Amino acid sequence: MSFLIFILGAGFLLVLYLIWIRPWQLHWGATEEEVQRPMPGDEIVTAPSFDATRGITIEAPPEALYPWIVQMGITRAGWYSYDLLDNLGRPSAREILPNLQESFPGQLIPVSPDGKQGFYVKEFAENEWMLWWDQGDSVTWVWMISPVGEGQSRLVTRVRVRYHWSLRDVFFNLILEFCDILMMAKCMRGIKERAEAMAR
Repeated sequence: MSFLIFILGAGFLLVLYLIWIRPWQLHWGATEEEVQRPMPGDEIVTAPSFDATRGITIEAPPEALYPWIVQMGITRAGWYSYDLLDNLGRPSAREILPNLQESFPGQLIPVSPDGKQGFYVKEFAENEWMLWWDQGDSVTWVWMISPVGEGQSRLVTRVRVRYHWSLRDVFFNLILEFCDILMMAKCMRGIKERAEAMAR
């Protein structure tokens, strides 16, 4: 009897996640137009398993946002998120770091503690967007900045991932599926806080 209750409860939670929680977390803060809008890199990961478009309004012009994105990465400026979890316990930068403002195609954006694994810059347009990828066809991560008013911008990010099912990849998939929204929302709010402070 208790096993049946467990199965029914797990089934209910799964349905709840698929119908309500997953659509909400995949489109956190984004408008319907932003979700549907084509973005750089969409053509790289076709038929993604995970396709998340998130957005936030920032009271600052694009040029006050872009430098924070350029310098991101572990062993760099951090991720402006939960530093204990994603930046080896080191505080993320609260200022623009001039030595980390250069971008070029093929540049590594590190995500591993040794600074040797991560995403790579594929393309960018200064103060408009930056596209990272895995140098293959499984992962893209793009940041897009659009002016929406006097001294105001929309920051929209899209992560597209095609899941693979090796033992190692399943662990990564589960973390991405259930935890990415927590880190991403905190990261985007961190950029907002820093950019608005700089604009002031």
